[in-house]
Amino acid sequence: MSSTTTSNVYELFQTQLKAANAPLLYHQPQNEIIVHFPVTLSSGERVLFKGYRVQHNNFRGPYKGGLRFDSVVHLDECKALAGWMTIKCALQELPFGGAKGGIKFDPRAYSKEEVITISRAFCSAIRSYIGSDRDIPAPDVGSNSAIMDAMTREYNLANHSTRDYGVFTGKSVSFGGSLGREDATGMGVKICIEEYAKLKGLDMRGRTFVVQGFGNVGSAVARLLTPLGLVCVGVGDHTQYRISEEGFNVHRLCDHVRTQRCVKGYDHGTECTREEFFATKCDFVIPAALEMQITEDVAKTMQCTAIFEAANGPTTCDADAVLAEKNIDVIPDVLANSGGVVVSFFEWLQNLSHQYWTEVDVQERLATRMTSTFEKVVRTARESSLTFRMAAFKIALENVNAFA
Repeated sequence: MSSTTTSNVYELFQTQLKAANAPLLYHQPQNEIIVHFPVTLSSGERVLFKGYRVQHNNFRGPYKGGLRFDSVVHLDECKALAGWMTIKCALQELPFGGAKGGIKFDPRAYSKEEVITISRAFCSAIRSYIGSDRDIPAPDVGSNSAIMDAMTREYNLANHSTRDYGVFTGKSVSFGGSLGREDATGMGVKICIEEYAKLKGLDMRGRTFVVQGFGNVGSAVARLLTPLGLVCVGVGDHTQYRISEEGFNVHRLCDHVRTQRCVKGYDHGTECTREEFFATKCDFVIPAALEMQITEDVAKTMQCTAIFEAANGPTTCDADAVLAEKNIDVIPDVLANSGGVVVSFFEWLQNLSHQYWTEVDVQERLATRMTSTFEKVVRTARESSLTFRMAAFKIALENVNAFA
C-alpha cells in the first residue's frame, strides 16, 4: 500500500479502498441517517440526544453493524466503521452489507436505567430504517446485551401481529441471543493467531504478546491465549500502560478490570508510557482499543513478529508501509476481528429459524469459517504478491461485486 498521511478515520478507509482499486460507489455510504431525539431523565430534566446510523452497502443482504455509545461518536467514524463492516461481511461470505451507528453521549455519566431509556428512545427514532430483513444493529463500544434486549422490545412495541427478534443481535441468551456471542470476537482473533502460528511453523508455548485495550475483546483474547501457553507481557488502556517480563496473571487482571473498569491501579508489572508499550519486544501485538493507534512513528519502534488487529482500523497507512519494510505481518481487522459478526450471523439464523444451537456448535462453526477465510487470505496474498490486508480487500470486493 502506498504511504499516504491520514488524520481522519474515514480518510483511512478511503485510502485502503483506493489501494485495493475499489469501484467509486463503495467510497461513500448509501445512506447517512442522523436523528435528534428528546429523553426525560430521572431528574425530570429533558435532554436532546444525537444519534447516527450509517448504511454503507446492502448488495449482499441487509445492513449489519454495531451501535457505539460514546461522547466522541461522529459521522465520519460511523462511515468508516460501516465501510469496514461491508468488507468483513463480504470477506466471510455472509449475506449482509455493512452499517454502523451510535449515540453521541457518555453512558458512564448516566444510571443504567437512564441508559436503557436513552437506548429505547434512539431505537424509536430509527425504527423505520431497521429490521431483520433491512438493517440489523448489534452491540459495540459502550453498549451491551441488556441494551440490545431493551431496543428489541422497543422495536416490537409497534408490531402487534408478529415479533421480529432478529432485528438486533448480541442479545442476552435468555432473550434470543446466541451462546458463544460474548467471546466471539476474541475467539476469532485467537483462531487467527493459531492459524498464523501453523503457517509460520511456530510453537505457541512461551510466545509473548501485549494487548492494548482490555475491554470485552482484549480481555477475551488474553484469557483464550493463556491456556495455549502464551504469556501476556504488556497491557494498557486509556488510563495506564504496564509491562512485565515475567508476564501477567490474566485472570487476576481481568478481575481487577471488571471491578475497577480500567487497568490503572493494577499492582503487578511496571508502569510505562504508550510509546514504551508498543516498543516492547514480543511475538504478537494485539491492538484492541480504538482506531489509528499504530502510526508511522509507533511502527518504527515496534519489535514484534506480527500484529493482530482486534480493533477496527488501528493501523494507519503510513504505519502499514513501515511494517511491511520491517517484515512485520499484519493480520487485518477485517479478518482478525470478524468473529463477532460471524456469530451475529449465527444468532440471526437461529432467530429466524427458532432453532437454537449449543455453544459447542457455535464454536465449531466459527472455527471452520475463520480457518477457511484465513487460508483464502493467505493463498490470495501469496498468489497476487499482496499484504494480508490487501488480499482480504481483494477477496471481499470480488464478493461484493458479484452481487452489484
